[in-house]
Amino acid sequence: MNKIVSKKQLSADVWQMEITAPHIVEEHKAGQFLIVQVDREWGERIPLTIADADATTGAVTVVFQAVGASTMKLSRFEVGDEVPAVLGPLGQPSEIENYGRVVLCGGGIGVAPVHPIAQAMKAAGNHVTGILAARNRDLLIFEEQMRKACDEVIICTDDGSYGRKALVTEPLRELCENPDTRPDRVIAIGPPVMMKFCAATTLPFNIPTIVSLNTIMIDGTGMCGGCRVSIGGKTRFVCVDGPDFDGHQVDWDNMLKRMRAYRPAEDAARARERDHACRLQAAAAALAAGKEAH
Repeated sequence: MNKIVSKKQLSADVWQMEITAPHIVEEHKAGQFLIVQVDREWGERIPLTIADADATTGAVTVVFQAVGASTMKLSRFEVGDEVPAVLGPLGQPSEIENYGRVVLCGGGIGVAPVHPIAQAMKAAGNHVTGILAARNRDLLIFEEQMRKACDEVIICTDDGSYGRKALVTEPLRELCENPDTRPDRVIAIGPPVMMKFCAATTLPFNIPTIVSLNTIMIDGTGMCGGCRVSIGGKTRFVCVDGPDFDGHQVDWDNMLKRMRAYRPAEDAARARERDHACRLQAAAAALAAGKEAH
C-alpha cells in the first residue's frame, strides 16, 4: 500500500521520496511527522517530518539523510517498492497564525520540514523570511520550493560557496536588531546545536522562538518515554507533546546528552549495514560481469 512513487538524490547522502499514504495526506498538518519501518518483521522505527503532501496523488514527501543503518536501508528502496510500515500523522501541528513577520531558519535537511510551515505561515498572511543554511552549496536543499513559499530567502554556507559565508545566526541577529525587520516569531529546524544557538540569538530580544526536536523515538505514541525532554523544568515527550517547543525553555545540554546515549550501538549497526551494502554491490557486479561474459 505504501508504495514509493518517486525517488531523488538531493546530495551525497540525502534522499527525497514520495510515498503513497492517502490517510496521512488527508489528515496531516504542517509540523507533523510520520514513522516508517523498513524491515517487515522487525526493525527500527524512523521518525521523518512530512516535507510536502499531494492530495491528487495521495503521496507524502519525506527527506532523510542516510546516516544510520535503517536510513541506509531505506535509501536502497526504489520506485515501485513498498515501505512495510508507515504510521502517521503524529505529533502536534505547528501553531499557524498571522503573527506579522515570521523568520524560518532551516539548517541542512531541516530545510525540508521548514517548507510546509513556510507555506502555512504565508497562507495565514505573514511576511515570511527564510534563512537556509548548509555546509556548502552542494548540500543545500529545497531552495526553489522555499523561494516560492517565502517573501524573502537568505542563504548561508559555511564555506561561502553560495550565498553568504556565515552561520544562520548571523543574518538572524541582523533581522532582530533592525526595527524594520524584527520578527514577531522565529522557527528553527535543523541540527540541535543550530537550534540551540538560534534560540540563544533571539533570547535577548525576547522574540518567541519555536524549535522542532528530533530526539530518539521508538513507538511515537508516548508509551516508551524514549523521546522525553526537559522543557522549562518539566518532562515532555516529543512524539505527543511536540515536536515543536519553546526554544528558550529547552534543556539543550540534557537533550544532547540523551541523544548520544546509543552512539556506540548506532555506530556498530551502521558498520554492519555498510558491510552488507558492500557485499550486495559486489554480488551485483559479479552477476553483471557473468552476464556480459555469456
